[in-house]
Amino acid sequence: MTPGPFQALLLFGILHCSKQICPSICLCISDTVSCSSVGLAKLPQSLPSFPTNLDLSHNHLSCLGPSTFTMMPKLEKLWMAHNEIRTLSHNVFSNVSGLRLLDLSSNKLHMVEQHYFHGLWRLEELRLFNNKIAQVEVGSLSGLSSLKKIYLSYNQITHFPFFSIQEHFQPFLAMLDLSSNWMSSLPWEDVKALPRLVQRELYVHNNPLICDCSMYAVFWHWNLRDYNSVKDFTDEHTCNVYGDPRRSIRFFRNNQFFQNCTVEKPVMQPVTVLLSDVVVFEGDRVRLDCQTSLSTTDLSFSWLSSSRGLITQTSMNDTLSMFSNGTLEIQATMVNDSGVYLCTAVDVKQGLNATRKVNVTVLLPAPEPFNTGYTTLLGCIVTLVLILTYLFLTPCRCSYCKQPPAPYNQGTLLCVFWPFTREHP
Repeated sequence: MTPGPFQALLLFGILHCSKQICPSICLCISDTVSCSSVGLAKLPQSLPSFPTNLDLSHNHLSCLGPSTFTMMPKLEKLWMAHNEIRTLSHNVFSNVSGLRLLDLSSNKLHMVEQHYFHGLWRLEELRLFNNKIAQVEVGSLSGLSSLKKIYLSYNQITHFPFFSIQEHFQPFLAMLDLSSNWMSSLPWEDVKALPRLVQRELYVHNNPLICDCSMYAVFWHWNLRDYNSVKDFTDEHTCNVYGDPRRSIRFFRNNQFFQNCTVEKPVMQPVTVLLSDVVVFEGDRVRLDCQTSLSTTDLSFSWLSSSRGLITQTSMNDTLSMFSNGTLEIQATMVNDSGVYLCTAVDVKQGLNATRKVNVTVLLPAPEPFNTGYTTLLGCIVTLVLILTYLFLTPCRCSYCKQPPAPYNQGTLLCVFWPFTREHP
């Protein structure tokens, strides 16, 4: 018997509702589904499609197959830490391009392959720490254009493709944690070529680095600029003298080994700003992003500042430029560029707009330190010259000094007595 339209509609409703039923071992609340610490060896056959947050941490998951999360298009945050995941299949994250946080920490991943995170162009934070990762393939992070933070610490990485981290691939990347790995050397030229924003938060401490001048020069500049990666982990920055782990030194505390190293003058690089408050030095090139809540690509941008007034695409000059994504670049900042910068993004088609505010402070460069040794030497020389001048060049001013006889001239006798001089005819 063929079901009528009413029965078919009822059957569809039952099947649709069944997909929204929360698995008995999970906890479903508003926009969140938590299946944490329930002993899962594989995902439940049916998971609700409504959540934006899914917690699968502290289970026994070992593999994620293709299209695992296809039925959860609203997913934004996914926690899968403390499982036994060894690999990720192709297209595992298809239909979840809105994912912003992915936590795969404390698993058993051995490498990061190119296809792992395909399609996650909105991903902002990627956690891969405490795995067994020995290799990160070139291009595995290239499609993550919204990425801001990458955690790769406590792995077995010996080499990392720093050259693949480029500003046009990851324009908003602000933190890369590679601490506590197995890297004995780094391609320092590639490291120095990283965007300044990445260098500020590049963590490579607790690696068995070999002490050399190239390494020391990079860290010396980072320390001079007061980067957080150096400031917060000063004692954890060590290197092995001649590669011998038994001769490990804290090179920020004991830098005698590097006394013969030549440190180059710091080179100014552009700064891409993601923070609401930023401090730069005069002469730095700075970029202010215009990331807002609007996600469409057809947007128009304008900036307003107290020092420069209204800034649009038509008002660009040699000192200002604006990218297609609204990022404003000031070529060489000046002290009077300090102030509040307000960006407005407008979606004309949908009649929407959003704003972003950045407070910029431009400081004068720090003065060169004065060498106290040279100051002391110069003071001694000046004092000695003054004493000698006083002793040998000061005219006699006492009343007992003998005066030379005056020349005799007939008709006039000139008598000289100090302090009076009198003529007698």
